[in-house]
Amino acid sequence: MTAVQFNQDADGIVTLTLDMPGRSMNVLNEELTGPFSDAIAKIENDASIKGVIITSGKKEFLAGADIDKVYRMTDPAEAFAMAEAYKSFLRRLEKCGRPVVAALNGTALGGGLELALACHYRIAIDNPKAKFGLPEVKLGLLPGGGGTQRLPRLIGIQASLPLMLEGKELKAAQAKQQGIIHELAADKDEMFAKARAWIAANPKPVQPWDDKKFKWPGGDSKSPANAQVWAIAPSMASAKTWGNMPAPTNIMSSVFEGGITDFDTGCRVESRYFAELVVSQVSKNMIGTLWFQLNGINKGSSRPEGFERSTVRKLGILGAGMMGAGIAYVSAKVGIECVLLDTTQDAADKGKAYSAGLLDKAIKRGRETPEGKDAFLARIKPTTSYDDLKGCDLIIEAVFEDRGIKADVTRKAEAQLAKTAVFASNTSTLPITGLAEASERPKNFIGLHFFSPVDKMPLVEIIKGKKTSAETLARGFDYVQQIKKTPIVVNDSRGFYTSRCFATYPMEGLTLLAEGQHPRSIEVAGLQAGMPVGPLALQDEVSLSLSMHVLEQTRKDYAAEGKTVAEHPGVAVIEKMVRQLDRVGKKSGKGFYDYPQGGQKHLWPELTKHFPLAETQLPQQEMIDRLMYAQANEAAKCFEEKVVESVADTNIGSIFGWGFAPHQGGALQFINAVGLDQFVKRSKVLEKKYGARFKPARILVRMAKEGRRFE
Repeated sequence: MTAVQFNQDADGIVTLTLDMPGRSMNVLNEELTGPFSDAIAKIENDASIKGVIITSGKKEFLAGADIDKVYRMTDPAEAFAMAEAYKSFLRRLEKCGRPVVAALNGTALGGGLELALACHYRIAIDNPKAKFGLPEVKLGLLPGGGGTQRLPRLIGIQASLPLMLEGKELKAAQAKQQGIIHELAADKDEMFAKARAWIAANPKPVQPWDDKKFKWPGGDSKSPANAQVWAIAPSMASAKTWGNMPAPTNIMSSVFEGGITDFDTGCRVESRYFAELVVSQVSKNMIGTLWFQLNGINKGSSRPEGFERSTVRKLGILGAGMMGAGIAYVSAKVGIECVLLDTTQDAADKGKAYSAGLLDKAIKRGRETPEGKDAFLARIKPTTSYDDLKGCDLIIEAVFEDRGIKADVTRKAEAQLAKTAVFASNTSTLPITGLAEASERPKNFIGLHFFSPVDKMPLVEIIKGKKTSAETLARGFDYVQQIKKTPIVVNDSRGFYTSRCFATYPMEGLTLLAEGQHPRSIEVAGLQAGMPVGPLALQDEVSLSLSMHVLEQTRKDYAAEGKTVAEHPGVAVIEKMVRQLDRVGKKSGKGFYDYPQGGQKHLWPELTKHFPLAETQLPQQEMIDRLMYAQANEAAKCFEEKVVESVADTNIGSIFGWGFAPHQGGALQFINAVGLDQFVKRSKVLEKKYGARFKPARILVRMAKEGRRFE
């Protein structure tokens, strides 16, 4: 069976149906493009053919390029030839002399949308789940099938750049509003009827860029209207990525150069920039982790087998603070009935009001309706009564990080639950096995560690206690996917995986401050490394008072076990800031930064008074290495200790959990890219200069000797 079905009707209209055998989605590779090219040749040479409709036999239209093939490429000449071959194929399609309509029955992303753009007319079914866009930048690539040339010529340079630089995915109505799709249809029958009507009315269409009278919407690259774009956009992209992401620069270069030349030359320019990105280490890092490993997680690679998929219908949330309120929002958003419980009705109501505030913003942006808001809020019941928890499939405890308080609410909530219900704690640091001691059903007890703000952060860390059953883990995994978050599975330990590794970044920044490095240089080093914010700003966000509380709780726990804490040198900075200087972080308006009301945050001018500058300031690369190696080495230790069991969970957890530099592909992929042998050598140098925390994990020393890498 061929991947492209060719059917010609009595009116001379050919329908090409893309339907690759043995695949759930169509992708661009030789299996598809070979028969597609043959079909185009037949159309070019058969005068009886009056028009062409291109559609899909799958649920979606076309997913895009064959990422497997792109990932394996190491020769830029091969990548260049691949891009040129696809563009040649599309040029034949749009210049075949017949009207060509893209009948988009579902999602068209990347190369799929580029195929649609090469058609003269685009009609899409108004399916709320369908997505349209050019998201290649998210994998360190650019649209290599003419997307950087067709889209700007279709909707203008200023309108197209954000779509490609941010990898935005649009719904059908949004794509129509942008001018990317011409018409919407309610169903397949209407879509095909409209396609045939357009073909009949437009027997000899010409693409806008092939029309001799073509003018760029909003002007070409030389026009005064776009002068400000080219003056500002490159510097904005550089400031945002700190030079770590070459794809945005190559996208802008392709659009700019295409805007001062003809279409075919612009396409050739695009192929050169595409080839450079395909073989770059950044794209290999990002594709390996954010495509292959992430897809594996989303398909359930960490979920125990042998259990049917479960669905949470009623959820109880203990604690209506920021975390509890956020959990209620993301759960109600997918239709789950939520009971939001707190000690006072005012506190519970305030938690529900958090969802109301987010919905009001969505209404202003046209993403929600007042009726939708009312239905949404009706699913959240604020209360102080534990009786309201009856019938809950799942309880999530999100109260203060105190063992006594958590034990108390656990016992009260469990008294209302069926024996099959699951109880989860949202703790970020306290071991789940210890918390489960308050439960009568420890096998049904699990950790679900959300990240703040819950409505924006994509990850949930699922923590298995020593007695957590495989079925409970599976049910926790299903709930996380039900609320459209990415789950990673970790074993119980202090700080688990993400909190334990996350702490190394701000703590190393505090140590640099204590050593006399300039605070601004420390912050810039973090940003240059690819982290979303500097380590001092991040510590302010977390709150120094919270870190102080966790530190004191840890000391108590170790003392109870007859142990002492081997404390990080950055601890002294936290103690000084909290106890001596009364600067506890962003919430109080003063930490390492000042946060003036209505003004811009800025580093506290007196920092260097309390942490005097050293005569010798370290090179930026030395600070970058310390910040990055501290995180990656701790992640390797967690992998070695089986706190986290898969390379995918380790890498995805580092990026989605605490913002480890995405261009590096995650903490373990960073080690891969540096090279195990080189990473170990550099770690030993850092250990000798700065302390035992840089001693390379034993697994790294062993893997370096064996010539292995993380796979």
